[in-house]
Amino acid sequence: MSSRIETLASRLTARFAQELRPLPALPGEVAFEVDAANLLAVCRELRDNAELGFEQLIDLAGVDYLDYGREEWNTLSSTATGFSRGVNRIKETASEPPSKNKSAARFAVTYQLLSISNNWRLRLRSFTNEGEPPVIDSVVDIWAGANWFEREAFDLYGIMFRNHPDLRRILTDYGFIGHPFRKDFPLIGNVEVKYDTTKGRVVYQPVSIEPRTLVPRVIREDNRYDQVLKEVPVGAAAPNHGG
Repeated sequence: MSSRIETLASRLTARFAQELRPLPALPGEVAFEVDAANLLAVCRELRDNAELGFEQLIDLAGVDYLDYGREEWNTLSSTATGFSRGVNRIKETASEPPSKNKSAARFAVTYQLLSISNNWRLRLRSFTNEGEPPVIDSVVDIWAGANWFEREAFDLYGIMFRNHPDLRRILTDYGFIGHPFRKDFPLIGNVEVKYDTTKGRVVYQPVSIEPRTLVPRVIREDNRYDQVLKEVPVGAAAPNHGG
């Protein structure tokens, strides 16, 4: 297995010495990053080069690196704001660049490629532009199966795919506002749908849900969490807390 992976990595490095940069990967996997400007040319070569032969795109996904690399805050104790503090904290720090993400771009697209003829796989990553909305070239003309995957990434992350033949939402409703997988998207949403009896139709209105405070449950009155009992040596009699 390792020799095959090494063979693939060496072929990619030799063919794309200037275009591809290696990424950390799990054992048995190969991953590279490509600049958006070189994406289409590299993808065509990956498909058409017989020594590589990546004729199939098995998956495509958007990635939001908004808060990537920042240390998690302490969650050992309950708080008054519950899990909603995550959204609030992200909004407060959205202008700060991710501490460990070297790229200035926030969004990226990952491509999972399969070579049936050579029986190996490749993960490719490319960052979008730095503006809003994020834009990257569509690979539908290279792998037709990317059509619905790119629509999904557009729907959930707001990533625009240049020259896509039919870039529409695919999972959310037609009148949906926003992109649910963005880390700055409110957990309760922006709008809600209801049937208006006076108008005799379904209408959209600003969300009226009250934000809930989701606080982790704390188990009490349980001797398994009694620090005194936990410190009793094996075989010793446990202290009697009763009257």
